[in-house]
Amino acid sequence: MRAESAPERDPASAVEQAVKAFLVHARDELGLSPATLSAYRRDLERFAAWCRDRELTRLETIDNTAVRSFAAGEHRRGLKPRSIQRRLSALRRLFGYLRRERLVDSDPVADVRAPRYKPPLPRPLDVDQVLALLNIPKEDELAARDRAMLELFYASGLRVSELAGLSWDRLDPGEGLVRVLGKGKKERLVPVGRHALTALGHWRGIQARQGIMADRIFTSLKGRGLGVRAIQKRVAYWSDRQGLDQRVHPHQLRHSFASHILESSGDLRAVQELLGHANLSTTQIYTHLDFQHLAKVYDQTHPRAKRPGKGKADSGE
Repeated sequence: MRAESAPERDPASAVEQAVKAFLVHARDELGLSPATLSAYRRDLERFAAWCRDRELTRLETIDNTAVRSFAAGEHRRGLKPRSIQRRLSALRRLFGYLRRERLVDSDPVADVRAPRYKPPLPRPLDVDQVLALLNIPKEDELAARDRAMLELFYASGLRVSELAGLSWDRLDPGEGLVRVLGKGKKERLVPVGRHALTALGHWRGIQARQGIMADRIFTSLKGRGLGVRAIQKRVAYWSDRQGLDQRVHPHQLRHSFASHILESSGDLRAVQELLGHANLSTTQIYTHLDFQHLAKVYDQTHPRAKRPGKGKADSGE
């Protein structure tokens, strides 16, 4: 109320009034959800407070430089790139509204970008952890299904969505291959190890005995295909049940598959093909490159790789 009765004493009143008008517009005319409105209110009020602290008294004083400074300040405060991007998105909506209402002439948010988001790498399981996870007892039908599921995850490095949609006609046990439909509907052939093939064969036999007539490989005992969420829950269940010191998720098994292949072969291109990445840069980010391991491989294989302290070659003998 104070901002309305004495705007001259509140240097950010013009911004606050604009924010209030936009939120009313978003609620009454755009019909945005309460959650979206709450997020917009939080982000825009933070910007209004920032303007008040810097005595930006008029809307026309907010230019591209000011918005960049705001975003940089939020980054210095420790705000994550995704949160900064959300605040910039709210500002774009605000100034888009103000331009339509002819309250401002230009968009000060144009060309302002949040810092690039670097998703944290999942910590890969070591080989012993994977073996412990896969050592599922053959106690019932669901345990057999889940073992086949986990074996295939680790054997072939599939995405959880790829595994959920997999059908029996895409598996070639004789060749030890599976045809995977990945992102962008791109198909790739991925090898399947013998342990995974054995577990899959056992599960298929159970489906036949139970009278489950389903195309999908992984189903409930009633024949319903398992969705992504159900698969995530089963992986988490077995990580607890098998006594691992962390809650495992499907993406972690895919990451472990890639890391273990890379450690053994050093062939980043092959890992790229197996994972179905369009760009090698994605594989480089996705895989947890162990520099110590790579340096050791370099020292052992490169003809001129001997570095100081690595042997007699350095002494001139």
